[in-house]
Amino acid sequence: MGPPHVQEVPAVTTTPQAVRRASPRTRRKTTPAAPDPSAGFMPQREPVRLLEPDGTPLPARDDYPEPPVETLREMYRRMVVGRRFDVQATALTKQGRLAVYPSARGQEACQIGGVLALRDTDWVFPTYRESMALTARGLDPVEVLTLLRGDWHCGYDPAVTRTAPQCTPLATQCVHAAGLAYGESYQGRDTVALAFIGDGATSEGDFHEGINFAAVFKAPVVYLVQNNKYAISVPLSRQTAAPSLAYKGVGYGVPSEQVDGNDPVAVLAVLERAVAHARAGKGPYLIEAHTYRMEPHTNADDQTRYRDADEVEAWRDRDPIARLEAYLRVKDVLDDDAVAAIAAEAEEYAAALRRRMDSQPTVDPLSLFDHVYAEPTPQLVEQREMVRAELAADAEGDA
Repeated sequence: MGPPHVQEVPAVTTTPQAVRRASPRTRRKTTPAAPDPSAGFMPQREPVRLLEPDGTPLPARDDYPEPPVETLREMYRRMVVGRRFDVQATALTKQGRLAVYPSARGQEACQIGGVLALRDTDWVFPTYRESMALTARGLDPVEVLTLLRGDWHCGYDPAVTRTAPQCTPLATQCVHAAGLAYGESYQGRDTVALAFIGDGATSEGDFHEGINFAAVFKAPVVYLVQNNKYAISVPLSRQTAAPSLAYKGVGYGVPSEQVDGNDPVAVLAVLERAVAHARAGKGPYLIEAHTYRMEPHTNADDQTRYRDADEVEAWRDRDPIARLEAYLRVKDVLDDDAVAAIAAEAEEYAAALRRRMDSQPTVDPLSLFDHVYAEPTPQLVEQREMVRAELAADAEGDA
């Protein structure tokens, strides 16, 4: 028997016309994916980190290039001097020379990174905890401590230093920073404003008003949230259910990022990108730096009531100064002699501060009414005269 007969089937040729004539049911529809409205605003899932806690460098990143090593060496110097200043200021409260002092020990990478990322022509809007940042910017340490000493509303000239008075009410500086940044931009200047805030301030209305205004009007302002895990004694878990405070920028259309706040290299890299974004006219930027306050909220705080010693001790292994020092030693830009020289500089800085704080300033009680308004209101004039009369009566009684 021969092979079975096989009927040949002609090949099917598909033409564009055939596809168009095909039934809709037989066509394969491809719908383009809808654009992600949060694209470009979302922070990294994990905080940006360029160094391990022991100073070992992590693989380089294209999105956050490492700052020049000379800049990092200067950052180390300012961090060491800044910590010594902070320790000395804390001691001054125990001696009665300061009324109160909120320490920033442990947050040196954020404090110094914030001012290093700026130009001298940029503005800083600090909280009461940014004394270290202000001295690192070159402000006179005695003038910085004037507010905390109780001698004057602000010891330095904000217009000359381009540094707003240290802000005690939470988050009010967020609105001020947005307004100044917008005003500078409106006048054609490329000024950037940096507002330091704490994690607790992100729960305040002024934070949301400030960042919303900045987003709508593309104000060149960077908000640096130092998330040190506690708003005085309130832990972060009692403030927000968000996976990160950085996500709070997304709802306002503000690009946001989170960074390991104890990694000095990463902090500076993220800040430089944010400042460049703002300066280019692209609007505000929100950064959350994960860090830790090693000392109590202020000298009047009892931290043992809300956190245990083991937690504090665990954060000592993430010391930002030790982390950067180890890295710079590996890069051969820091050795024992250099470390000793910087430590000696820090000691002299602290000694000079002690000497200058020995003398008590002469304070005129009537100066309390100066600079409250550009032109005193009738009520302010009346209050001033009441105090003047009371002081005169006391003087006559003493005589």
